[in-house]
Amino acid sequence: MITRSNIQVTPEQERAALAWLSVLHDQPDSGDQATFSRWLQADPAHAEAYAQAQVVWELSEVAGSTLADEEALAMRRYLSAMDVPRDRRLKRWSGGLAVAASLLLMLGVFGGWQPARWVDDLGADYVSAPGQVRTVTLADQSQVTLDADSAIAVDFSGSERYVQLRRGVAFFQVSHTGKPFVVVAREGEARVLGTEFEVRLQPQGAQVTVLSGRVGVKAGKGAPQQILTADQQVAYDAGATDTVHQVDSRARSAWREGWLTYSRTPLAEVVADLKRYYPGQIVLLNSQLSARRISGSFPSQDPQAVLDSLQGVLGFEQHHVLGRLIVLR
Repeated sequence: MITRSNIQVTPEQERAALAWLSVLHDQPDSGDQATFSRWLQADPAHAEAYAQAQVVWELSEVAGSTLADEEALAMRRYLSAMDVPRDRRLKRWSGGLAVAASLLLMLGVFGGWQPARWVDDLGADYVSAPGQVRTVTLADQSQVTLDADSAIAVDFSGSERYVQLRRGVAFFQVSHTGKPFVVVAREGEARVLGTEFEVRLQPQGAQVTVLSGRVGVKAGKGAPQQILTADQQVAYDAGATDTVHQVDSRARSAWREGWLTYSRTPLAEVVADLKRYYPGQIVLLNSQLSARRISGSFPSQDPQAVLDSLQGVLGFEQHHVLGRLIVLR
């Protein structure tokens, strides 16, 4: 566990320390080194801030690569939506990410800037903030409850009602108007007339859970449609649909009442949920730990309490840096 000393460090000093860390990792000249030495000795808080910045840099070496992959995937989706040639631009952009991965993670931790979220929010009509569960009523009187850190875009202008899930999780209570209601998520879709169901984005696809009614799920254009009824769930990924199976749909959607409920769920999925409720970053670095399965119900509004509880069972390490970054390994 990484803790802070009794020396108080201001946000300005934290930013200055990160700036110096970047300079010193880029072949500084003698003038830079002399200026840094004077800055370091000018205030004990400067030395404390720089020591903490070094810890962030070391912890983010692997985590930054993960972040870079996530941002590259987000940019692929953005360029695809723009319908412009992307191979050359993406290759160039990804190369920059490989160099700046650690700095990007620090920007996310200290500045709150997260490129993937910014890309997802482009064109969104409704957005929920991290930690916020929000219910909105659409023009057709259908209701959508957005889980924390989620976003949707809505288009009712044609012969069908379209909603695109751009980030996170959404629960739909669809009004019957006679016009098909279609939720697009990644390359697939869920199509209904009147029902209650949840759509949850996953890294390469999505998962659909039906509370009541009937939902037709397709993994992509030209893919066969699978019909789901109450208490059934299916996931799709890269154009392929998994087997439909039974679930406790009310427990699955308990996040609407402030609870995260799991039944033999991989820890990686649990952490992905907690990240939507945490104001900073949570990074899981251990692949074997990611696959460990979790069962239980946890309060969604206290991610730290959930991690503490899981740590007691699974025995992983938590590293806390500057109150904004949690690294699990």
